[in-house]
Amino acid sequence: MRPYAPRLCFVLAISLVATMLNLAQPYFSKLMIDQALLRRDLNALWMIAAALLVVTVLGFVLNALASYRYIALSAAMLYDIRAALLRHLQSLSPRFFSGFRLGDLMSRMNSDVSTVQRAAADTLLSVLSNMLFLLGSIALMLWLDWRLFLLGTVLVPVCVIAFVHFQRRLTALTQEMRERGADLGSFLVDSVMGMRVVTSLNAGAHEVRRFGMRNDAFISAMLRMQLTSFMAGALPGALLTASTSAVVLYGGWRIIAGEMSIGTLVAFMAYQARLFGPIQILMGLGAGLASARVSLGRILELFDTPAEVVEQADAVPLARIGEGLRFEHVAKRYDRDAVLVDIDFAVPAGSFCAILGESGAGKSTLADLLVRYQDVDAGRVLIDGVDVRSLRLDDLRREILLVDQAPYLFNDSIRANIAFGLDTVEDGAIVRAVHAAGLDALVARLPEGLETRTGERGLALSAGERQRLALARALLRRPSVLILDEPTSALDAETEARIADRLRGALPDATLIVITHKPALADRADIVVRLDGGQATVVDRRA
Repeated sequence: MRPYAPRLCFVLAISLVATMLNLAQPYFSKLMIDQALLRRDLNALWMIAAALLVVTVLGFVLNALASYRYIALSAAMLYDIRAALLRHLQSLSPRFFSGFRLGDLMSRMNSDVSTVQRAAADTLLSVLSNMLFLLGSIALMLWLDWRLFLLGTVLVPVCVIAFVHFQRRLTALTQEMRERGADLGSFLVDSVMGMRVVTSLNAGAHEVRRFGMRNDAFISAMLRMQLTSFMAGALPGALLTASTSAVVLYGGWRIIAGEMSIGTLVAFMAYQARLFGPIQILMGLGAGLASARVSLGRILELFDTPAEVVEQADAVPLARIGEGLRFEHVAKRYDRDAVLVDIDFAVPAGSFCAILGESGAGKSTLADLLVRYQDVDAGRVLIDGVDVRSLRLDDLRREILLVDQAPYLFNDSIRANIAFGLDTVEDGAIVRAVHAAGLDALVARLPEGLETRTGERGLALSAGERQRLALARALLRRPSVLILDEPTSALDAETEARIADRLRGALPDATLIVITHKPALADRADIVVRLDGGQATVVDRRA
């Protein structure tokens, strides 16, 4: 993250100077009344008015400058926090995302990060400026009249006690509101993503009722939190305001008795009126800090989630894979269930390997182990004789590419989805990838061709078209090893055969691993691995 201390210190310095200028303004009212108006001194009036104008304008300019620089600093901080969280999420395995609610995750990345960022930056700026203004006001009020000061601040301890009482309830209520908000967000994400199911089952009214229940719970938690927050700030403010009446009565009596000048009372009341603002703001910061504390806990929970796969400090680079892959007595279990037990087979470079097996037999787990979405519990996965755990992750995932059965497409053009993650791509390379994936007929009949948008999650395309687009995206990168997890499940046999032939032509030297349940596709393979009961049966057809 970028260094913020110098920039933050600059903003704070400007803000503090502006605060001191604001402190001086009420005192000019005393001088104007006592030195100019009551003495009918026009020259003094002009001088005091000019000085007041200069102080006011300078304070305004410095406040504007501090606000501008703070907004720029705040935006940079917000970006860095989210970027750090995004980088950490990218290090987590797919299993984390399959078990974490998407709505809750988005709530943490958006609202919770924003809340923490505001507290981290706003609170520091607000505490320093308001503390300076508060201490300066107190010093000036004591200097003007210490007896008025005691009378005007006698209710402050009562205000603090009332605030602390409500503050204790605020943290728990804020936590509850965040959780109900995450429930609501997750429900909306699920409902929108499953809209076809909702419509086909005529369950719209049922979904609205479910939404109403979650929305009512969120509104109830929010109202209780807002009421407590209001009481924490409003009640102390009302008590502080009540002391103004006592100051007016006592100060007026002393003026009538000739013990105090009118200018002194006016200046004192101006400072007292401005004193209430910083006190209320400083006490009100507790509500913001309570919310930030809850949000920080939710963010730290994500940061504290350990990555299952970590690159070693002395990781070695990986160039093109020349020898091949080997699973050496590999075992893997999830919780108590053993998925793979003593798997041992090799896939030479440039060969075509098909992996068969029933659902849950561990086929996708083998692919995950190769690209290090997770690591083995026992044994080794070797690439050119080197344990994958010793390799650089960027190199590993550049040379071994995994295409899932249900690929994710971004709401962008076909061209952008195929070239995703690449800075510069020649049109010819995209055209060749499109042809190899069997997409050329589709692109030819679309009015906008490669610029046609795929829709949200690619739903403007059919399942088979989405699979072929993912194949084109993989072929464009020309990996050493291409792993296809049920790549043609949505395609007919003729299209499947044509694409299989084109894949071999597009990547003649690459190792092709296909996870499939279709025997026809496996018949084209050089090596067939059948998984059953955690064991592997290997048929090598090259012999």
